[in-house]
Amino acid sequence: MWCGRVALRVALQRIAVVPLNSLSITGGLPGAVQREMSSLPRVYITRQIPPEGLKILSESGQVQFDLWDSDDVPVPRKELLQKVKGVDALVCVLTEKIDAELLDAAGPNLKVLSTMSVGFDHLSLEELKKRGIRVGYTPDVLTDSVAELTVALLLTTSRRLIEATHEAKTGGWGTWRTLWLCGYELANSTVGILGLGRIGVAIAERLKPFKVKKFIYTDVAPRPELASLIDAEYETKDICNKDLFSKMKNTSIFINTSRGGVVDQEDLYEALSSGQIAGAGLDVTVPEPLPTSHPLFTLNNCVILPHIASASYSTRNAMSALAANNLLLGLKGQPMIKELKL
Repeated sequence: MWCGRVALRVALQRIAVVPLNSLSITGGLPGAVQREMSSLPRVYITRQIPPEGLKILSESGQVQFDLWDSDDVPVPRKELLQKVKGVDALVCVLTEKIDAELLDAAGPNLKVLSTMSVGFDHLSLEELKKRGIRVGYTPDVLTDSVAELTVALLLTTSRRLIEATHEAKTGGWGTWRTLWLCGYELANSTVGILGLGRIGVAIAERLKPFKVKKFIYTDVAPRPELASLIDAEYETKDICNKDLFSKMKNTSIFINTSRGGVVDQEDLYEALSSGQIAGAGLDVTVPEPLPTSHPLFTLNNCVILPHIASASYSTRNAMSALAANNLLLGLKGQPMIKELKL
């Protein structure tokens, strides 16, 4: 795992070092240079992505690009459909639905799509495949940040830190009490991991020092090589609904940092409100953002975060750089660093 991450970082650094040329100089450009710039592939970027990616595109001298210059508000759909007309490539994030309507609006010039995300639920893969559009994405670089956030969310939930902070702020902190705000320790616990990929292993590696008694996992098939790294036992596959929650102890903590859609939120609410399980921590929900009126927000034993598992400066910049490099390589007809095989 370590070798794979280092190799990816080296690849990003190598590709990112592109000599500046006259096309990247702004102001006072001669007519010949302006004509040459106008012939470069056109790229639209649907969000103000972190600076490393923008720097790579700017200094490459290989593209001309326009972007929705905001990180707070997604580009309105109507404007997006206008901006993509005639572009050769597109950089997007999870908030943009890339479907037949958008691809029709873009037209036949669109040959490369680069999404700054690991997930691709927002992409109509069949439409992209049908039109021969290559797709880059950004896995691997966020393994550490997601694993760290998952452990933080587990500790926050199991030790009831949000409730404790609220009590301290609002005057609930009175005399010392023997069982007030007691939570559950990780020592001697059993940790179950649904999906033993890179992130699942990274989470387990971080939890080992907490004296976890046993790791179990479920996946589409046994993964003995990865499981051996953390001494995990294979379990048959379950989905995150009332059947799964009914098999968990009433001291169990449920954490989801993968996809909101893997959880039946009504069943989760019932399990939490009835005391069937002790608590839950969610970084992903359906929909996103989750309406503030949602019943899960009424529960003290449910911690909900606004999808921030990869939100570290280094990770988001690495994702941005990878998205930019995928796009440039795709436009040159070369293998992307990380490409979805459609």
